[in-house]
Amino acid sequence: MMEVLSERSARVVSYAKLHRAAVRRAEGRFLVEGPNSVSAALDAGRAQRVLVREGDVQRHTTILDDAQAAGIVVEVLSDRAVHKLSESMTAPGLFAVCELLDRPLDSVLDVGPSLLAVAVEARDPGNVGTLLRCADAMGADAMVLLGDSVDPHNGKCVRSSAGSIFHLPVTRERSVADGLDAIRAAGVTTLATAADGELSLDDADDVLVGPHAWLFGNEAHGLDRDIQRDADHRVSIPIAGRAESLNIAAAAAICLYASARRHRSR
Repeated sequence: MMEVLSERSARVVSYAKLHRAAVRRAEGRFLVEGPNSVSAALDAGRAQRVLVREGDVQRHTTILDDAQAAGIVVEVLSDRAVHKLSESMTAPGLFAVCELLDRPLDSVLDVGPSLLAVAVEARDPGNVGTLLRCADAMGADAMVLLGDSVDPHNGKCVRSSAGSIFHLPVTRERSVADGLDAIRAAGVTTLATAADGELSLDDADDVLVGPHAWLFGNEAHGLDRDIQRDADHRVSIPIAGRAESLNIAAAAAICLYASARRHRSR
């Protein structure tokens, strides 16, 4: 019989602390929950250990077998331990402790990316997770977070990405200016999303055929005017109806799809 860890277990207490960004940075690991995220972590070889509620062992047999086949420790939790670790309204009863995923910007640029999704000062973890998922679906080479952006290992961000955080390289750069300079130096054209852009997305095919990076701004304030001005192109999304604007997730989906369509046609 496997030991069942209670909410007072030293291990459970240490895992619960991973909800804090400072602890994640210090320990180089983070916590994910739910079958999709745990399976993606195992497939990517990033899971260090898997945790499962005592009553859900049979339900997740396939995932647990995969973990044990890979030599990963599986630990069993009590109901109270699960609720201590879960950030979901309905706790799924399955977690994985994983190593952090972000990498240096240079490592992303050195491989010659053709499409980047760049979030500047993005603060909403749900939106960043959705952007990660969209960038993954549209075949982007990486996701870049510039400035004071949310930690991509945040629980809500990971859940919103639906596993894509394990598929797509993610990089963070605290200096917006340094990050954009590095992207341009790598020969990647920067495209700022702007309501009054000089180039319509409908007419941007010649730009989208080459290596480019879409710049998406903060949810509340959009892209800084200086960043828009310094971008290689300011691109507007045509809006036929009466909506005043689009949120970051909707704008990203439209722009990244346009890039993916153009790349497929090459």
